[in-house]
Amino acid sequence: METLETMKGPVLKVGIEERVEPSKALVFGLQHVLAMFGATVTVPLVVGSAIGLSGSEIALMIQAVLLAMGIATLLQTIIGSRYPIVQGSSFAFIPGLIAIGSSLGMAAVQGALIVGGLIEAAIGWLGIIGKVRKLFTPLVTGVTITLIGFSLADVAVKNFFNFYADPSGGAVVKAALVAMITFLTTVFVALRASGSLKAMPVVVGAVVGYLVSVPLGLVDSGLVKTLPVVSVPTLFPWGSPVFDTTAIILLLFAFMVSIIESVGDYHAIAAVTGSEINEKRIARGIGSEGLACSIAGLLGACGTTSYSENIGVVALTKVGSRYVVQMGAVILILLSLVPKFAGILASMPAPVLGGLTLALYGMISVTGLRLIKERVEFNDRNTLILAASLIAGLGAPQLPPEFLAAFPKIIASILESGMAVGALTAIILERVL
Repeated sequence: METLETMKGPVLKVGIEERVEPSKALVFGLQHVLAMFGATVTVPLVVGSAIGLSGSEIALMIQAVLLAMGIATLLQTIIGSRYPIVQGSSFAFIPGLIAIGSSLGMAAVQGALIVGGLIEAAIGWLGIIGKVRKLFTPLVTGVTITLIGFSLADVAVKNFFNFYADPSGGAVVKAALVAMITFLTTVFVALRASGSLKAMPVVVGAVVGYLVSVPLGLVDSGLVKTLPVVSVPTLFPWGSPVFDTTAIILLLFAFMVSIIESVGDYHAIAAVTGSEINEKRIARGIGSEGLACSIAGLLGACGTTSYSENIGVVALTKVGSRYVVQMGAVILILLSLVPKFAGILASMPAPVLGGLTLALYGMISVTGLRLIKERVEFNDRNTLILAASLIAGLGAPQLPPEFLAAFPKIIASILESGMAVGALTAIILERVL
């Protein structure tokens, strides 16, 4: 018999199925876009710069991401969970996307997202979600999320000092100055701002960092001039997809993390809106997210997941209408049709990204550690599993390439991913000990 649970939460001013007049829906929808915008655009910016894409290629990826996230949000609110949840780029995919993009190219990223998305959709729509959730206990999930942040530490620091664009360190002083101003602005807004501004530290930090970068000569505006005003993203922008087994397996760990995060978000939005939550609704939501990830692969974008930030917006405004969220999705789709807008974002200097992600990636790790602290009993068994999993996950990616060359390709790819190694270690030890 299906379990049905009604979550008691704050009373909404506008319920999930209620409509609001178009002008108000536009304002509320735009607020949802602003809340998720900084994080969802950061993913293609970080991935693109880390794997060496040109400015125009990063702009192309940003366009694809905006379109994919708009489509994903519409799918989630229409055929998915039907909760007022916004879909955005998932940070859980960043390590895998960088590893695959650097070694096999973006065509392999497309292929891994398409196949992985179909697997996630099957996990949802075929009701397998319950069994998958059992593997990812709070300890396993906490370790995996913690290692996502740790695995991105070098990317944040390299961007901070503009290493990717200037490995010789010729402009390191300017880069560090911009990164520090961006970082301090972001932290100040997150800790001291009030009202709606407090919900947008990444956006404010990016704007301030960008403006400071202009007089210092770190912004290349030539890209924006070369891009058309309007164009429609196309399928397979990186060429025909490459379906590489190792790439697919590597990215599956990110899919699993995304699933667990999304299930938590479904419970959170149910609590905020006072709605019912059941396995069928969760299954539809995960199935929708899987389909959206496959569509993201077709468009050359990044993996998608539900956004906790926007659940906070619903809690703050007491407006839970999914039609408002759909208006936000339409705004994302319209923005994806303006390449010059994507070009401005793509010209974001790496030090600005470094300043933004210095705390942002750390917060991912802290979220994992907090989950472990709150949900895991620190007995001898769990402490041993936690210790071994974290050390394995931190140490495996440090193995030199010449040593990894001795392993089969699939094993070598897994060893290069701290998240994958940590998750597998925790899952196996939980079953053995």
